[in-house]
Amino acid sequence: MALQNDSLIRALLKQPVNRTPVWMMRQAGRYLPEYRKVRAQAGSFMNLCTNPELACEVTLQPLERFDFDAAILFSDILTIPDAMGLGLSFVEGEGPRFARPIASATDVKQLPIPDPTIELQYVTDAVSLIRRELGGRVPLIGFSGSPWTLATYMVEGGSSKTFKKVKALMYEQPQLMHQLLEKITRSVELYLNAQIAAGAQVIMLFDTWGGVLSTEAYQAFSLDYAKQIVANLETESSDQRVPTVLFSKGGGQWLELMAGAGFDGLGLDWQTDIGQARARVGNRVALQGNMDPMVLYASPEVITDEVKRVLDKFGREPGHVFNLGHGVLPDINPEHVKAMVDAVHKYSRVP
Repeated sequence: MALQNDSLIRALLKQPVNRTPVWMMRQAGRYLPEYRKVRAQAGSFMNLCTNPELACEVTLQPLERFDFDAAILFSDILTIPDAMGLGLSFVEGEGPRFARPIASATDVKQLPIPDPTIELQYVTDAVSLIRRELGGRVPLIGFSGSPWTLATYMVEGGSSKTFKKVKALMYEQPQLMHQLLEKITRSVELYLNAQIAAGAQVIMLFDTWGGVLSTEAYQAFSLDYAKQIVANLETESSDQRVPTVLFSKGGGQWLELMAGAGFDGLGLDWQTDIGQARARVGNRVALQGNMDPMVLYASPEVITDEVKRVLDKFGREPGHVFNLGHGVLPDINPEHVKAMVDAVHKYSRVP
């Protein structure tokens, strides 16, 4: 089925568009009252993630309210470590927790590589269902956490402010760290290719914690594995090429390195000047971003001014996808999201 709106794909491939496409990280989420209703119906966050029908419903909810140019699969980056048997749970107010974190060479050796058609079938079922329900309106974005980011949760046992366990492992036992990352990388490759086979039309790799590393460690323990993944994705196997995007939060200092990693686009956090980023990478890759999510607490007039500033900074050349510099926050007024989306389309339209 041909896409009615392919502006996201065209922008990521640096092709001309009649207006800048816009979507939003966490666009299906707690800021929407209709999401909160379905979340309560599901009983828990993981129940919602593992129910394809409910995951489809909340994926489509933002498109009923806003003129977004993409849908993004409702899921979580921790589905892979959960399928590896680490005992994932979500504690209200504390975030994810693993009952059996990685702590030894034996743990790494025994770690299975999940079959996405079995242990993660609920994700591919959701992708197929969402594609069918979208009916070609906009493209569907599939995603995974990066190997480094997944490893941080798997070794720390949950969220961390210092990353002392995973960094200690990385520095003290680099070979073991690489063995862990190799297993995760293979799992991510299988997972993302299964999403593509099920109907994902864009793939995004979230390297949420890449920015906590030194430059040398980022290259060796994060970017090299991201390169391996994108090289092994079956992006040419569908009717239309599947563009890929890498988002390393806090990684603005490595844009030139990331631009050579093989991805079609790079996501920018709000701390990176998008005009300077464009000057640094030229037309090697598309850029996605990068308004500060906190702007959405301001008035629609201020939001509009900030949208115009980001658009002006990037310029009129092809290759821009408008997004926030990180995920939308749970207590944002949905009307402010609408103001952002409408402003992007109004002020980026080609005369």
